[in-house]
Amino acid sequence: MLTAFTWSPDTIWLLGQKVWWFLVVLGVLVSFHELGHFLAARWVGVRVLKFSLGFGPKLFGRQVGETEYLVSAVPLGGYVKLFGEDEAEALTPEDRKRSFAHQSLSGKVLIVAAGPGFNFILAYLIFFGWLSTGSPLFVPSFRDLSPDVEALLPGSPADRAGIKVGDRIIRVNERDISTRSELFDAVAKSRGKQLMLDVRRNGQVKTVLVTPEPVSGQETDSEEMAYRIGIEETAPLVTAVMHGSPAAQAGLKEGDRIVKIEDQEIHTWSQMTGLVKESPNRPLRFEVLRDGARVSLTVTPAAETAVVNGQTVEIGKIGISGPGRSIIRASNPLTAVYYGLEATWGWTELTTIGIYKMIVGDISSKNIGGPLTIANISGEAASQGASSVVFLIAILSINLGVLNLLPIPILDGGHLLFFAIEAILRKPLGERQRELAQQVGLLLLVGIMIFAFWNDLERLFYR
Repeated sequence: MLTAFTWSPDTIWLLGQKVWWFLVVLGVLVSFHELGHFLAARWVGVRVLKFSLGFGPKLFGRQVGETEYLVSAVPLGGYVKLFGEDEAEALTPEDRKRSFAHQSLSGKVLIVAAGPGFNFILAYLIFFGWLSTGSPLFVPSFRDLSPDVEALLPGSPADRAGIKVGDRIIRVNERDISTRSELFDAVAKSRGKQLMLDVRRNGQVKTVLVTPEPVSGQETDSEEMAYRIGIEETAPLVTAVMHGSPAAQAGLKEGDRIVKIEDQEIHTWSQMTGLVKESPNRPLRFEVLRDGARVSLTVTPAAETAVVNGQTVEIGKIGISGPGRSIIRASNPLTAVYYGLEATWGWTELTTIGIYKMIVGDISSKNIGGPLTIANISGEAASQGASSVVFLIAILSINLGVLNLLPIPILDGGHLLFFAIEAILRKPLGERQRELAQQVGLLLLVGIMIFAFWNDLERLFYR
């Protein structure tokens, strides 16, 4: 059902904030990407004519030396214009020295590859800085994201249907799923209607019917009614305790499993975080399982401000991290140099595998998001604090780097493909062949952008 015509002023204000943070995040990503092309071109000796943030008509700019720096009207990318991209531009021997087309093959490869390369460098610098503070960093694999049941709420719809911890959900309403987020998305969009789940257990598949129940209280930050079936992302197991945090001061340790808070049995991570968020500055009695024995502790969540539905509220935090098979921690800034590389590689591998699985159909193409999706997650990250925005920039920077390396003409990867062909044939492709490839690449890219934008509109206007 269309909901755009019922937007309140608060909703419009919230959308405005998301647009602003989208521009901030995209501006950082594009600036760093184009900076890579720019610095590589200058290092090789190619003249840079323009350095633009955005496409389309020029809004404002300034000439500095031989380069014009400008901001353009369409904030969905950017470009660096190099002298001599067309061989006919360089007429004199001096021009040919500063011309892109007349550079050695290695020089042209360096200039083109530097854009996505700088995206990976940006992500690495963020991960390095993050790990240098001693904070844990989750670097998931597809196994971490698989729709396996790791935590189950007793008495929930899934529990009553016979689903057990260790099961894997492979289909929802006869549609294959491969990630936990696809399962949660189907539940969220169910509006309480019964779902048919195909569950794999011990090599056998059984079908169960589950009716999602509404989430009450403060367990959701959304204005819309949320639904759940009781399958949770993680168990209430402490895998990291922040130094100096309320949890550390109270004596919580890595490996503790939280079993009770204020006489309420705790079975899932979200149960625990829900109670903690509702209790800023209020002492809570924790009971944890440690080395087979129960230990009682008193933890007082610290109060932090957060923006929920456009309003500033106080929430409680105790400074712990939950389960993850790929938690990375560095003991000092020196080890963070190495672990930053490991984190960058892990997220790059995850992104690459995800794109491959989407191409072959293992993951639904509905997961493709465009500018509105990026704006939404940028706004959500901003509401959680500056660290969340910085982390989001790192992840999106890796996505941008990987996508730009795809062998699609018009993208950096397409140019690198042309250079590879040139290296094999010992001569560049003909001008007509390059033009046809660029046209095909442009059509393909525009098609992907339209599809991503359509997915955005469906998420925005239809519930």
